[in-house]
Amino acid sequence: MASIVIRGLDESAKSRLAAQAKEHGRSMEAEARDILTRAARRPHVGLALMRAAQEAGGIEDLRVPGRDDVARAVDFE
Repeated sequence: MASIVIRGLDESAKSRLAAQAKEHGRSMEAEARDILTRAARRPHVGLALMRAAQEAGGIEDLRVPGRDDVARAVDFE
């Protein structure tokens, strides 16, 4: 199983996480694991909206423009 370290977490977020963990009867680590696991399983909002529109019907005639832009390198100088 993988591990991660989260640095710079706001103290108020940590306090809310601790309160949630206590409410659910588990450790902060277990609470964070559950939150991250559920968040990672959520569908992409764009895909969710597209599926909802498809289920509603009437989107077949919508033109989806192609992307022909090219990513630019960042100049840090």
